[in-house]
Amino acid sequence: MIDTKRRKEIKSGMKKKCIGVVRSAQELAMDIYDLWIETELAADAKPGQFVGVFTSGDSTLLPRPISICEVDKEKTAIRIVYRVVGKGTREFSHYKAGRRVWLLGVLGNGYPLEKAEGYVLLLGGGIGIPPLVELAKQLRECNPQMKITAAVGYRSNDLFLTEELSQYADVLVASEDGSVGTKGNVMDAIKENNITPDIIYSCGPMMMLKAIKNYAEELNIPAYISLEERMACGVGACLGCVCKTTHKDHHSHVNNARICTDGPVFEAKEVEI
Repeated sequence: MIDTKRRKEIKSGMKKKCIGVVRSAQELAMDIYDLWIETELAADAKPGQFVGVFTSGDSTLLPRPISICEVDKEKTAIRIVYRVVGKGTREFSHYKAGRRVWLLGVLGNGYPLEKAEGYVLLLGGGIGIPPLVELAKQLRECNPQMKITAAVGYRSNDLFLTEELSQYADVLVASEDGSVGTKGNVMDAIKENNITPDIIYSCGPMMMLKAIKNYAEELNIPAYISLEERMACGVGACLGCVCKTTHKDHHSHVNNARICTDGPVFEAKEVEI
């Protein structure tokens, strides 16, 4: 339960709450949907950041955090891709073009594109794949000659976003059941293809990120991981999404970081997962 003081902090932090309009909506795979939303937030959106999407009911105080998948060329709309996991995301899956929706954003720090050099490897698992699309796009725009590989993992052959990623990177696919690509996860795919990158950017479930952290340490290369975590307020007020770090947080004065504001992207060596 969020106390009165925390509610005031959340309210004061919502300086970027605005209305967006749904441009298009579709189902990409089983329980995976996307929305293109026209919003002023697109002008400032960076790869790896996210938005809070509010439901229409008054019974839900807090928005659902969803990563930004793409930004249109004119920077007037964002694309979000999400999995239906509860009442809120189920509501979003029924939205149609023209629907007005309240958004909070843009939130989080995003990926450090300026660190990219040499051979870049993007790793995504499940619903951690969407933020890699805008990341790959902007990396390609920054350096058309850059070598980029995206290894993405799915449960089965019900794929999504591989066509978008293939416009900007060489794509490797892994599936848990072996129905497409490498049988296993993204780590199995990169080992099968003898991938040795100079830097890694990733997003996905915690077990995958732990394996990536270990892999990067073995190669002695930088890895930037976006932590998937259940969030409440999204603005750092509730302290509901913290992770252990190697440095002290100025807010809590302990070795913690708030994923929603200090992250969601961290250099792997800086966090304990």
